[in-house]
Amino acid sequence: MTRLSLLRGVCACALIFTLISPALAMHTLPTINVGAVTRRTTARQLPRSNAPVRAPVVASTPGPSTTAAAGSEGSDGFDSSAQQDTALGPRIKYPAPPKDMPSSSERFFTGGQVNTIPAFRPGEALEVVPGLAVTQHSGEGKANQYFLRGFNLDHGTDLALYLDGMPLNMRTHVHGQGYADANFVIPEMLAYVDARKGPYNVEDGDFSNAGTIRMQYLRKVPQGVFSTTGGAFNFGRVFGMKSWEFAGGDIFGGGEMSTYDGPWYIPNKARKINAVLRWSRGEENDGMSITGMAFANRWNATDQIPLRILDQGFSRWGSMDPNAGGDTTRFSLSGRWAQETATYWSKVEAFAMHSTLDLYQNYTFFLDHPVIGDEFRQFDRRTMFGGNAYHAFKFNLFEDKESELRVGAQSRYDSIRLGVQDSVRRMPYDTKRNDQVGEGSIALLTDIKTKWSSWLRTVVGARWDYYWGSNQGLQAYWDSPLIPGVDSPAFDPANPYRLWTGPVNSGASNAQLLSPKASVIINPWDNKTDFYLNFGRGFHSNDFRATTQRIATSELDDNGNYLAVKPQGLLSPSTGAEVGVKTKAIDKLESAATLFFINTAKENVFEGDTGDTTIARGANRIGVEFTNHYRPVSWLAFEGDVTATHARFTGFDKDQAQLFLALLQPGAFEWGAWQSNMPGNYLINTSPIVATGVVELGEATGWFGNFKYRYISPRVLTQDGFLKGPAIGTVNGRVGYRWKEGGWKLQLDVFNMFNSRSQQITYGYGSFIPTDALFQACIGALNAPTTDTICGLGQMGVHGHPIERTSWRLTFGGPLDFDPTSKLPDLTEPFQLVKFWE
Repeated sequence: MTRLSLLRGVCACALIFTLISPALAMHTLPTINVGAVTRRTTARQLPRSNAPVRAPVVASTPGPSTTAAAGSEGSDGFDSSAQQDTALGPRIKYPAPPKDMPSSSERFFTGGQVNTIPAFRPGEALEVVPGLAVTQHSGEGKANQYFLRGFNLDHGTDLALYLDGMPLNMRTHVHGQGYADANFVIPEMLAYVDARKGPYNVEDGDFSNAGTIRMQYLRKVPQGVFSTTGGAFNFGRVFGMKSWEFAGGDIFGGGEMSTYDGPWYIPNKARKINAVLRWSRGEENDGMSITGMAFANRWNATDQIPLRILDQGFSRWGSMDPNAGGDTTRFSLSGRWAQETATYWSKVEAFAMHSTLDLYQNYTFFLDHPVIGDEFRQFDRRTMFGGNAYHAFKFNLFEDKESELRVGAQSRYDSIRLGVQDSVRRMPYDTKRNDQVGEGSIALLTDIKTKWSSWLRTVVGARWDYYWGSNQGLQAYWDSPLIPGVDSPAFDPANPYRLWTGPVNSGASNAQLLSPKASVIINPWDNKTDFYLNFGRGFHSNDFRATTQRIATSELDDNGNYLAVKPQGLLSPSTGAEVGVKTKAIDKLESAATLFFINTAKENVFEGDTGDTTIARGANRIGVEFTNHYRPVSWLAFEGDVTATHARFTGFDKDQAQLFLALLQPGAFEWGAWQSNMPGNYLINTSPIVATGVVELGEATGWFGNFKYRYISPRVLTQDGFLKGPAIGTVNGRVGYRWKEGGWKLQLDVFNMFNSRSQQITYGYGSFIPTDALFQACIGALNAPTTDTICGLGQMGVHGHPIERTSWRLTFGGPLDFDPTSKLPDLTEPFQLVKFWE
C-alpha cells in the first residue's frame, strides 16, 4: 500500500506538472496547423542512379539515419520530412519512414497509424502488425497472450518486445518465460512501432524467434494533447501529454489513469495509473534523452473456466474462484545518446528497472485439493539493469561498393526473487518454490551492409551470446508442502511427509551461442518490386530454475521417493529462413508475400496445473504471409492481411506415451481421458490462420471512421488433436469527427460489434469441479473404479475465457494549452453536409 500510495503521488504530480506547464514554458507554442490524413506510411522510391542506398518498396524498420538524410529541421524544431498526423486531434509530427530494410515481412508504423484503429486494451494496439493476434485469458492487469507465425507465444516467450530500448520480456519469470507486460505502454505517446519478423537482424537476440517489436515514445509534441473516455462496464480513462523547453532541450511528460469492471459477475475493479517524464535534446539519431516511467495496476481476475460447466447453468461471466487477481508495479529510468555524421553513427543506451507482481490464480479448481481448492500465489520481485552500444562506419568496399560496418554490444542482468505458494483466500499456507536468481548476459554483434550494384544489396552478420547465473533455493523446511500418507511400507499415513526441495534445486549454470545472419535484397527490373532472401539463427533463453532443478517440486514417484528431473539447457536455439517479395506494381496498391520456415530446438508450452510454461521438444513451422494496403482515393483505404502456418512437433514424446498407456488400464479407460492424451505431433494452441481486414474512411479533419475484422482459426489444444478451441472472429468499429480548427476530436468506439460469443483463449487440460462424476469417484463419494493416474490427471476438457460482449467507449479530446484565445469547437460543424467525393 505504501508503494502504491507513493506511485499515485508521483503520477499525480506528473499530471499536474503537465497541466500547468504553459506557465513554465520558455516560448509560445506554434499555431495549430492541421496536417495530412492518417494513412499507412510508404517510403518513396528514389531514382536508382541517384540513391546511395535504394529506398524499399514498403517502409520498414527505422535505421539510425531516419531523419538525417531527409533534410533540415522546420521552424518548429521538427524534421521537415516527418509525417504529420491528426489521429489524436491536435497535430503531431511523427518520424519519417526508413530508407532501408532487409526483409519482405518488416513493417514500420507511426504512432498516428497505431492510434487510428480502436484497441480494447493497450496490447491490442500492436495488432497493427500483420499476422499478430493479441488476446487475454485473465484480468486486465496481466500480460497479454500473443499469437504470431504459428507460435502460441503465451505471454511473450518468442516475441521480443522493447520500449525505448528497454526489454519488456522477463527472463525466469514466475508466470512464464519471457513474460512481457505491455499494459504500461501508452499508445498515444508512441512515435513509431518497428516490427521485424524472424531472427534475421543481429540486434535481435533473446525471445526473437517469431519476431521483434521495438516501440519508441515521442520526444516532444508541438502542442499538448488531452482526452477523456467513458464507456460500458464502468470504463473510465483520462490521458494527457505535453512538452516544453527546458535546460537547452525539451521536457515531455504524459500520464493516464483508468478504471474498468468488465461484464463479469465479480467485477475486474482494474485500477491503473501510469506516468512518463522525459528530457531530450536533439533528435533520436543525433541527440540524447533521459526518461523515467512509473506504473501501478491492481485487478480482480475472472480466469478461464471449464466449458463443461456451462451446461449446468453456470454463467459464462462467472468465476470459479472469487479470490483470483493480482497487482503489479513497474519503475524505470533509461538514457540514450546518439551521434551521426556523414561517415559514421554511434548509439549508446542504458536502463534500470524494478518491478513487482503478485498473482492469485486457480486453473484446476479442485484437482489437487478437493476440499479447499487449488488456489495458488505467484510472486516476482526483480531489478533489471543493462545497456547497449553500437558504432557503424560508412565506407566503400572495393573502391565503389557503398558499405556500412556495424559493431555492437548488449548486456543485461536480472536479480530476481520469485516463488509459488498454495493459498486459500489469498492467504499462502505452504511454499512450493522460493528462489533467488541472478541471471546475466552479454552479447557481441557485427554486420556489414553492402550495395553491390543498383539492383543487389546484402547484409551479413553474426552475434555471440553468453549467459550465466545462479539460483539459491530459499524454501524453508517448515514452509514446504505437506504430502499425505503414501501407499508404501516406508511411510506411516498418520505422519505426513514434507516435500522439501529448495536446497537440492540450487546451483549455477552458463551457456553460449553463436548466431549467424544473412539477407539478400534484389531488384532485377524496376524500383517498384523487391525480392528478399533471409536466413538467421535465433534463440530464447529458458527459465534459469530449469537448469538447476534435479527433483520435482510438487510430486513423488510411485514408491514415495523424490522424483528425479533432468536439468534443461539455458539457451534454446532456432533456425529461420524466408523468401519474399514487395511490390507497388499496381498503382496505389502495396503488397507483400512471404514464405517462411522456422525450426526450434525446444518449445515452451503452457501447463494448466501450474499456470506456468514447461520446456517441450522442438518443432517445425512453415507458412505464408500475404499483406495488402490499397488507397484508391485520399479518404478511403483498405488493409487485408492473412498468415497461414503449418506447425508440428518434431520427434516422439515418450512421457506422453507412458501416460497414454496408463490411461488405457482398467479403472482409467472407462473415463475416456485417453482420447485427448494420445502421443502426437500437433503443436498445442497454435493458430493455423490469422487474418485481418481494415477499412478506413475520412480525411485529416471532418468525419472519419474505420472498421476492423480479426479472425483466428480453430486451434488444437492437445498434441493428438482431439480437443480443439473455437474460431475467433470479432469486428471493432470507430466513428468520429475532427474539428477543422483547434484540434478537437470526438469519437465513439464499439468493440465486438456483432456480439461474438467465442472465447478469447482456450486450453485443453484436466481439472475437477464438484459435479464431475470422476471427481466424486476419486474422493469416494461415487462407487466407480478409478486409478491414481486418472485421479491425478482430472477431467479432461476445454477451458476458456469468453470475449467481452458488445461494449462502447466515447472519447473527447483536444489541445492541452489553456490558451484563453484558443477557439472552442463549433458544435454545429459536424452536422454540416460532408462531400467526400469533392
